Amino acid sequence: MDRVTGLVQGGNENFNAFLVIVDRYSKGVRTLPCHKGDTAMDTALLFWNNIISTFGAPEIIISDRDPKFTSEFRTNLYDIL
Repeated sequence: MDRVTGLVQGGNENFNAFLVIVDRYSKGVRTLPCHKGDTAMDTALLFWNNIISTFGAPEIIISDRDPKFTSEFRTNLYDIL
């Protein structure tokens, strides 16, 4: 899981980033439009609404984000569960 930023704003909600999620087993890729300034809670909700609700909860989440963001993301995701 990683965020691609620096994109030109577009769409009805002026998205300027993508959350990229790769399933290491199937090699499937999901790109979810988002905003560069999204919080860990925004990302957790995006992940819940588009990944967990469709495919179920993953056993492992790997991200190269900084530890503070990853910790907040996981805490928020557990709160949603």
